[in-house]
Amino acid sequence: MLAFAVVGLFAYTADLTLFSWLRGPAALDPLTAKALSFVAGCTVAYLGNARGTYRGARTSGTRAYAVFVAVNLAGALVQLLCLAVSHYGLGLTSQRADTVSGAVVGMALATVLRFWGTRTLVFRAEGRVGSWTG
Repeated sequence: MLAFAVVGLFAYTADLTLFSWLRGPAALDPLTAKALSFVAGCTVAYLGNARGTYRGARTSGTRAYAVFVAVNLAGALVQLLCLAVSHYGLGLTSQRADTVSGAVVGMALATVLRFWGTRTLVFRAEGRVGSWTG
């Protein structure tokens, strides 16, 4: 779990840095900025997990990557939903509010989903399919 957290920290940093730049100096709308920063964070996470955290797990190449992307898209939808509710539903439209809702609250909820999905569906080790141990 520690290795997953370290990889996640690098992916989170890439996501947050790009999101902040796209919302600030680049002046993109919050959902476009989050979608683009997600791609960067997802790429960092896949490479870190495939080459580090789960390097000994059996994967089926293209299938593993496709499932990883699907799990991360589900996590991104959680983040986007948090951002959309805050920005458009609650009217909290400052850059700080967007960052808290999308990159803090949304990221926390999405991380739980991503950990489960990555460990259970993507990088399964022998005897650990769907297990929280191993």
